[in-house]
Amino acid sequence: MESRENRRNTVLLHLSVMLFGLSGVLGRYITVSALVITWGRVVCSAVVLLLLLLLRRQSLRLERKLDWLLLIVAGAVQAVHWVTFFHSIQISSVAIGTITFSTFPLFLLFLEPLVFHVRFRPRNLLFAALLLLGVFITIPEFSLANQVTLGIVFGMICSLLYAVLVLFNRDLSRRYPSGKVCFFEQAAAAIILLPAALLSHPAAGPRDIVCIILIGVVCTALAFSMFVAAQRTVSTQTAGIVSGLETVYGIVFALLLLRAVPTAREIIGGVIILATAMLATWKSGES
Repeated sequence: MESRENRRNTVLLHLSVMLFGLSGVLGRYITVSALVITWGRVVCSAVVLLLLLLLRRQSLRLERKLDWLLLIVAGAVQAVHWVTFFHSIQISSVAIGTITFSTFPLFLLFLEPLVFHVRFRPRNLLFAALLLLGVFITIPEFSLANQVTLGIVFGMICSLLYAVLVLFNRDLSRRYPSGKVCFFEQAAAAIILLPAALLSHPAAGPRDIVCIILIGVVCTALAFSMFVAAQRTVSTQTAGIVSGLETVYGIVFALLLLRAVPTAREIIGGVIILATAMLATWKSGES
């Protein structure tokens, strides 16, 4: 019975990661700016997550006043993280945006010992070198005039911000359910982005609106809920490794829906980055 539930949750885990990967492809169908996409995403997702919290009758109260500040800062980090992610995809490709996003373990290797005072392991230097090698292989030329190179820069900023967000969530999830943390972060991101979204005077068409709603409701709120539910029986190590497949799913969706074939550089660099990220996750699970 337990193994059947574990298999079901593993399937749920893969489905949620597939939906995460689909968000980047949907972003390519949207004509408005990355900022507007992100604002629409967090608004839709926050509304759905709030409804889920209310249906489950979960309290919205926070234990400490400091947690309000932490959640607002985390929301700001998440807002910029998603803006840079969609901008990276818009100016380069889904492959570039998702491959560079996968380098976030590189930043965690160095940030985690600083923030949580865990022991820094020398092998992390090897993982960092391999991840950087994968990024360098992907770069077509060292010039910001090149759209792909600029996409990689924004993708790396997105990756760094996600690593920071992971550290915020690691602290907050010790005191609150993940859904509650996610709701407050995305609500904060929606409020923070609102002035800039309104000032940009977005001229969103019907396709833009439908895609943004799909990203917010299906690829964020639903996917996140499935991801959290799956981790009831699936180990954190397995969840981390499966999460690394988001890049693969994103590239496959881009190939099927956008006819976007990754270049040889993207494939080689992506394989090195994904393999290293998964190995780092596996080794961290052994520690």
